[in-house]
Amino acid sequence: MAEEEVKLGSSKPMIATQQEMVDSRVPIAYRDQCAHLLIPLNKCRSAEFFLPWKCEAERHTYEKCEYELVMERMLQMQKIRELEEKKKKAKQVQGAAAGIPLIPSSANA
Repeated sequence: MAEEEVKLGSSKPMIATQQEMVDSRVPIAYRDQCAHLLIPLNKCRSAEFFLPWKCEAERHTYEKCEYELVMERMLQMQKIRELEEKKKKAKQVQGAAAGIPLIPSSANA
């Protein structure tokens, strides 16, 4: 049986460099694949005195990027769960074919 693996990490490339993020004072928690969109958004926000109706295009682009990252992580987690379930079922079938276990499963409780 060929063992399947889920590729971890994002398919999006890291565009902003570490130095750009440091220079723009991007918090460490926000230094992800969408940081290159956060830098101009924060510049726009500070130039417009953080008015909520300003910088809508930049904010929408940044939030869409973040949404896509979250959805990608959720899909990866779903694939990991499916693989674990498949392995668990294969192990149960293999264990059932082996015969009567020497140690009952209730002993592990």
